[in-house]
Amino acid sequence: MDILRGIAVTPGVAIGEAMILEAADYRIPYRTVADDEVEEELARLDAAFEKSIAGVIEQAEWLNANLGRDAARVFDWHVGVLKDPQLRKNIETLVSEHKVSAAHAVSDVMRNYQRRFMQMTDPLLVERIRDVQDIERRLLRHTLGDQTEDLAHLKEPVILVAHDLTPTQTAQLAATKVAAVALDSGAATSHTAILLRSWGRPGVIGLSDFSTRVSAGDTVIIDATNQLVIANPNRETLQEYEGRAARFGELEHELDEMASLPATTCDGEEIQLFCNVEFPHEASIGAAKGAAGIGLYRTEFLFLRPEGAPSEDEQYEAYCEAIDGANGGTVTIRTFDLGADKYTQQRSYEQERNPMLGLRSIRYSLQNLDMFKDQLRAILRASGRGQLRLMFPLISSLMEFRQAKMTVYDAMEDLEEEGIAVARDIPIGMMLETPSAAIQIKEFCREVNFVSIGTNDLIQYLLAVDRGNERVSQFYTPSHPAVLRVLRDVVKTCTRSGVSCSLCGEMAGQPLYTVFLLGIGLRELSMAPANIPEVKKLIRLVSIPQTQRIARRALSFDTERQVTNYLRDETRKLLPDDPI
Repeated sequence: MDILRGIAVTPGVAIGEAMILEAADYRIPYRTVADDEVEEELARLDAAFEKSIAGVIEQAEWLNANLGRDAARVFDWHVGVLKDPQLRKNIETLVSEHKVSAAHAVSDVMRNYQRRFMQMTDPLLVERIRDVQDIERRLLRHTLGDQTEDLAHLKEPVILVAHDLTPTQTAQLAATKVAAVALDSGAATSHTAILLRSWGRPGVIGLSDFSTRVSAGDTVIIDATNQLVIANPNRETLQEYEGRAARFGELEHELDEMASLPATTCDGEEIQLFCNVEFPHEASIGAAKGAAGIGLYRTEFLFLRPEGAPSEDEQYEAYCEAIDGANGGTVTIRTFDLGADKYTQQRSYEQERNPMLGLRSIRYSLQNLDMFKDQLRAILRASGRGQLRLMFPLISSLMEFRQAKMTVYDAMEDLEEEGIAVARDIPIGMMLETPSAAIQIKEFCREVNFVSIGTNDLIQYLLAVDRGNERVSQFYTPSHPAVLRVLRDVVKTCTRSGVSCSLCGEMAGQPLYTVFLLGIGLRELSMAPANIPEVKKLIRLVSIPQTQRIARRALSFDTERQVTNYLRDETRKLLPDDPI
């Protein structure tokens, strides 16, 4: 039995036979053609380009209709490359002047493209290598008349195991019997991860070398709820997970009924549950799950699309779509949290040695005021559309917050001078993600309208653990006593100051911590839409005095293992038959 821990993309449990999707590329030998065959090769090349473009457009249209425009945008760059006249000219030149086959010319030119991207170290540019590989495979398939692995004709559900998936392969999953996915590689902002989230079935990525440890036909368990993948389980483990999978399926149907019920404790305390979204269309998904609004709109995904930064008007349209989808609920828009690891590195002359501690988030915004003002103008223009709040990420000092707030007022004045009405009283808050902000929370409470605790980065900086590094993932835990005490102190100070305080990190959507968070005084939680029903179910089973007792006990422990075991035991008492 082989057990690996990775990064969960979507929660759930799935069991099935492994289907290994080989990453093997076409093997194209060097082959010359006779003079009278050149025209035939060029015609084959033209047909391959036209079929490839038509295939990408068809796939993008399907994604747009079924998963929204943001998912479909993944393929805009593919279309642009395939329509690039210089690319086609380079390939045609090899065929006409060097008398090589169309397939060899495609392979040679596209590999040169890949080598250019391989010289880059920015993760966003590395992602382009996968896109180029995807385009190459598509062109070669149409040039050679050959077919790659066909997932569309699967007869039984399978667990798809691969080193990585291209955007095209990932988009095809929705129409297949693939029950879950396990990938060696993985990054939270990759096109593949974005599409997997839209797909909605269990997935674990960042598994290092899992595809080399498992063979086709092996039994594989995907436990995305606990970020685990198990290959060749023993009989006892298999039986346990068969029960979990069945209970998970029953739970999903049961939780559907939670959407229309209030998130109220059994002693009448009302809790506000909001959803975190990356794309505007997810607002309606959150509303369907029972969200009271959007607690965190991560706007940076607008900037990570292939065509580059959106215009002010494009941002305005996206924000309006999110507000409309929230069905009258409050929408909290976070200004872009772009980091050197995701966006800014390719725009810098010299790469930063430690991007996560470098020019990222609000720091980048304040050094790129034109870009920042465009976003603020779009947000302010949308403020009359509904209940809107504006939030700054990664604030570490009062001066930073004041400078960002002044930029908002500058944007307001510019819009008013242009005759555009804006909401002057829009609430402006901060995302608390740094130890310095936690320590100075009393001073911040005098200046902010609200505080939203971002535990993803806060835990990372408190514990000095890279949350994206699976090799140290065992050290990254919300159960650390230091994390619990910081959360308690922040919530207590905000409550005494009369400042609204919510929590929008991944911790909010983990049922293990729900009771503790209520016990320290939080009354607003924001999480992925899929987590809302489960958390709501738990809320409806407890009373506030009960949560306070559990929180006090959890705060008395001095190791994270004690905390985790205690909270798990208390949660199981409330939900004894719950697989999550």
